[in-house]
Amino acid sequence: MYKKIIVALSLDHGISETALAKAKLLLDPGGEIIALHVYERPSGMAGAYISEDDLQRAQNTAQQRLEERVRDVPEAKAVLVNGHSGRVIADYAREQGGDCIIMGSHQPGLGDYFLGSTAARVVRHAHCSVIVLR
Repeated sequence: MYKKIIVALSLDHGISETALAKAKLLLDPGGEIIALHVYERPSGMAGAYISEDDLQRAQNTAQQRLEERVRDVPEAKAVLVNGHSGRVIADYAREQGGDCIIMGSHQPGLGDYFLGSTAARVVRHAHCSVIVLR
C-alpha cells in the first residue's frame, strides 16, 4: 500500500479509468492520489508558428480534460505541469514525495527501441515503485 501515488495520465489514451482504479486499490487510508498530466508544448519549427494565445487555450483545454477525468475520484487531485513527459513525471514524483507512479504504456514501436518510450524512461529514472499498465 502507498501513501502518495502519482498517476501519470496521457489525455489521448483510454487508460485513465483503469489507472485511477488501480491507484484507489493500492492507496493507504488517508493517502493521496495525484493525477498528473504533462503538457508538452510544440518544439522546434512547429512551435514557432503557434501563437501564445493558442498555446494557452490548448493548455486550458488539457486542464479541463484532466479535471473531468478525476471528477469521480475524490481521493485524486488534478495537476498539470509543463515539460517533457519522460523527465517531468519522475522528477515530479521525487519532489512531491510520491512512493508509487502508475502509468500506461503502448505497444512499443521501432522508434521506442532506439529512443525509449516515456514509460521506459520513467522506470529507469524514478526513485520509487512504478506500475506500468498495458
